[in-house]
Amino acid sequence: MSRFIKHPAVIAILLVPFGIRGQDPSEPASLLPVTRIVLYKNGVGYFEHLGHVRDRENVTIPFTSGQLNDVLKSLTVLDLNGGRIRGVSYDSSAPVEKQLGDVRLSLSDTASLTGFLRALRGARLEVRSGAAVITGRLLSIERKTRSGGGTTLEVDYVSLITDSGDVRTTELAPGYSVRLLDRGLPGKVDRFLDLLSAAREPDVRRLVISTEGSGERGLFISYISEVPVWKATYRVVLGSNAGSTPLLQGWAVVDNTVGQDWENVQLSLVAGAPQSFIQNLSQPYYARRPVVPLPESVAMSPQTFEATLIPGRTPLSGVVTDASGAVVPGASVKAFDVAGNLAGETTTNQSGTYELPTLPEGPVRLEISAPGFSPATITGVVASLAKPVRQDATLQVGSSTATVSVTAGGSTELATDSGQVSSSRSSGSGRALGSGAGLGGSARRGVAPGGGSGTGGGFYRIDTARAQAESAALAQELGDLFEYKLKEPITIRKNHSALVPIVNSPIGVEKVSIFNEAAGLPRPQRALWLNNSTGLTLDGGSFSVFEDETFAGEGIFDPIRPGEKRLVSYASDLGLTASSRGANEDQAVSRVHIDHGVMTQESGIRETRTYTFRNEDTSSRAVIVEHPVRPGYELRGDTRPVETTSAWMRFRLQVEPKQTASLVVDEMRPIQTTYALTNLTSDQVALFVRQHSVDGTVEASLRRILTQKEVVDDLDTRKSARDDETQKIFDDQQRLRENMKALKGSAEERALLQRYTRQLDDEENRLDALKKEIERIGQQQEAAQDALNKMIAELSVDVKL
Repeated sequence: MSRFIKHPAVIAILLVPFGIRGQDPSEPASLLPVTRIVLYKNGVGYFEHLGHVRDRENVTIPFTSGQLNDVLKSLTVLDLNGGRIRGVSYDSSAPVEKQLGDVRLSLSDTASLTGFLRALRGARLEVRSGAAVITGRLLSIERKTRSGGGTTLEVDYVSLITDSGDVRTTELAPGYSVRLLDRGLPGKVDRFLDLLSAAREPDVRRLVISTEGSGERGLFISYISEVPVWKATYRVVLGSNAGSTPLLQGWAVVDNTVGQDWENVQLSLVAGAPQSFIQNLSQPYYARRPVVPLPESVAMSPQTFEATLIPGRTPLSGVVTDASGAVVPGASVKAFDVAGNLAGETTTNQSGTYELPTLPEGPVRLEISAPGFSPATITGVVASLAKPVRQDATLQVGSSTATVSVTAGGSTELATDSGQVSSSRSSGSGRALGSGAGLGGSARRGVAPGGGSGTGGGFYRIDTARAQAESAALAQELGDLFEYKLKEPITIRKNHSALVPIVNSPIGVEKVSIFNEAAGLPRPQRALWLNNSTGLTLDGGSFSVFEDETFAGEGIFDPIRPGEKRLVSYASDLGLTASSRGANEDQAVSRVHIDHGVMTQESGIRETRTYTFRNEDTSSRAVIVEHPVRPGYELRGDTRPVETTSAWMRFRLQVEPKQTASLVVDEMRPIQTTYALTNLTSDQVALFVRQHSVDGTVEASLRRILTQKEVVDDLDTRKSARDDETQKIFDDQQRLRENMKALKGSAEERALLQRYTRQLDDEENRLDALKKEIERIGQQQEAAQDALNKMIAELSVDVKL
């Protein structure tokens, strides 16, 4: 029957894709043939069936529950000759657990006979144990220990309430029997056992497709289901001649594990994984409803308090200053507990003070940092609940890469980070593996170069035959997917697999050696730099390399899109040895930038990595060196990578036969150190001059700012002194006035009163003078501060050193 329906790429394959025609279960099964299959890389596939039905014939298809779930999501049924589909049904049943729950016999999977009797508690039973016969309702079954004759036995006793109200107990001796007397109880037990037995039967669910029409008609069925993943495998054939074009052959491994032969099936292989999932549609679904208990009276009960989880917190405070004793505002203060966890974090205020109010009790480590200063680490600080702890810190002017370590109450040790020079040595494979020399000897007689012997003394070339071979599949794009559609129908018997050719095309290949120090391999690797010039999407899979008609190695690559380049390794390079060494050094300040009262000094750490290779082979080597991409580092010099990935830069180096060559990767990590001009001291400027981190122009500008800052500081000191004197006079006047109130009027007291009056008059005169002087100093201070602010605001410098 000709196809006239086009279906989009779908998702799955049925494991038992056949139909049974007719409703009579005794009628022999008739296959509804599979005509088209599409396999996907996510383990699902799509099936199409075409067959015939007559009149009101039904088609029955058996599935497992898992298959039925996929079919219910995707089933399509069409009567192709004017008939109609009356409906699709399948046998549905509640889950076994639900059905067992309806029987209301609470038995576990490992229930014993006594356990079964306990589940029948309250039922009317007749128990025969030895000569004793008891009839009544089951009250309990108890296990007791009985000793006698030097042995101890555990014995089960059953207790029943008779019709007369007596409680009778008898031992369940060997050979006892129990008879169920309640009406309907034996039937319930039979139903329970039937359900347990049915759970062990094969999981078969029958899907019935009901048709209606007259005469014989065509029937189309399609669906998806789970199938084995098809696998791709490739061969890269490198010619023996210098100008020969490499050839890529691709094959697909297809497995038929369904319950039917695939005969003359149109097969398509899709390199992609459409989204698919499993949903349990074939089982009845019960909504969960909340269980609301009946209200109960609330009774007071003893309360148990929980144990401590997080202990109490302790405060820690201090002042952060620089080497000159000036406070450092805005410094970052972090505290870490003994486990290295961050326990508290804050910054110093304008007076250089910090406070961490909630630290855990015990030893803590402080880490203090501020722009323009070397970070400081203080160990040995012990936070205590008994009393507040104070820990001051002094920061040293310097680079942010140097760390000052301090033990609380101990000495200071300067610890600076330095690069470590390391080296490793590895080596790699020789030239093309498998030249054929010495392999087979006379077995290659009558074989043309790169070829095999023919019959009758003739010759043929293997590489020519390979190049002339055609692919058995047509390739085409399917949106984000890629399809290999076999040109001819294929037959694969059930429980068999097939190797299907899908690609046979020239491909761009460059043979290189690749070295990655981080890989930890003993040798550089022989690799192919593939340029997918086939125009096809190559699905991911394994590949084998053949060079001069001999196996040279194998590897794996991910999917490769058309025009994409991919580097894949396949063997160790035994002819190449490699080593690397690194070095670093701190760079002097290279640039000074001042703007808006902030001075920024730019320096850096220069790191070089030298890769050295020795080629002991007789052919040249194109070496690809993978160097890590590190955030914050910039390449220097003229050496540039040929390509960069998210994690690696790839550099190319040519190593001639019997020669040694080196590749130097020079990188710089820039460092910026900022200083607030208002916080600079003359000592810091002197340090900058000694370190050559500022030039003469910047030094002169900073000196002018420091001079003006000293004027402001001097005026501030003078004003503070006047303020202190004023406050002392106020305090003394208060004392005099209190004394004058206590004088009564005697001659001596009047003389003392006059003295106090003159003293108050003198102090008032001094207060007037101080007030005028403070106002004058304040005006001078404001003018000096304005001049300083203007000088800082107008200073804009950008100097390269």
